Amino acid sequence: MTTVSRRGALTPRELTRVSERISFVYLERCTVHRDANAITATDADGVTHIPSATIGTLLLGPGTRVTHQAMSVLGETGAGVVRVGEQGVRYYAGGRALSRSSALAEAQAVQWANARSRLGVARAMYRLRFPDEDPGGATRRELLGREGDRVKKCYRAESARTGVPWHGRKYVPGDFAAGDAVNQAITAAAQCMYGVAHAVVTALGCSPALGFVHSGHELSFVLDIADLYKTEIGIPLAFEVATEGGEDVGSRTRRALRDRINETSLLDRCVGDIKRLLLGTDDTGTADPDGTWDIVTLQSDKGARVAAGRNYGDGDGDGDGEGSGYEEMALTW
Repeated sequence: MTTVSRRGALTPRELTRVSERISFVYLERCTVHRDANAITATDADGVTHIPSATIGTLLLGPGTRVTHQAMSVLGETGAGVVRVGEQGVRYYAGGRALSRSSALAEAQAVQWANARSRLGVARAMYRLRFPDEDPGGATRRELLGREGDRVKKCYRAESARTGVPWHGRKYVPGDFAAGDAVNQAITAAAQCMYGVAHAVVTALGCSPALGFVHSGHELSFVLDIADLYKTEIGIPLAFEVATEGGEDVGSRTRRALRDRINETSLLDRCVGDIKRLLLGTDDTGTADPDGTWDIVTLQSDKGARVAAGRNYGDGDGDGDGEGSGYEEMALTW
């Protein structure tokens, strides 16, 4: 029996803004299913209900099984879904954008497509990370060198602050336990931050692949955004977790990072930073701030846009009729 169209899709007005969501929820050794518009996690202790529209990122650890219905509701509510494990993190699914507007995606493509503006955004990202230094006029190679020096300086400063010995960054792909406690904490924090950044980037309708510092990977822009908060949040927190010993470093780092993200309102900052980097403002400038309608236009000459849902052929002369892709310019959901 078909179930097509039996359950209506959620509208943007019904969805929680990404800046107001829980940064991430971690689950392991359970079965994830759906109950109405919530997901359920069933394990030996029983069933836990989690409102799916309040989740920024769902981290699925070892021993998790997910039903098709659970993935369906997570996609409808725009939640990012990331498979994580002791040996690293992989991105297998992501929610759809919470915004119906393509303003940010188009701005990202325009900035990325021009070598000069792409470098300008990279400099702006550096300025966000290190506001005490002006990167104006710096080449890409100089930016990379400066960033490397600042990160090394951060490692040394946090080691001195916390008393945790630092012998350099050590990360072996596929072997989480290869490093000492602080290196494991740095890796765990980075993995979670990538998941959170991925959820925000996707929710805003941006392309995860079009990066301004990183390049050549499907998550280049995600890595760009996550790195904005590395020296402010990720590295200091990792050293603090390492002061408590080497037991359960991954789980302790996740819990501490979730609290720190909430304390610093990081999701809200992340949204604002992306908009400023791509648009120069916190506002997308759309005519539909609530996202209630899908505003679809057609591109004409010299950058002009005309209403969709009309036929612009010369045959009938009145501009009405079919053939433009959408029957209505504002299609409600």
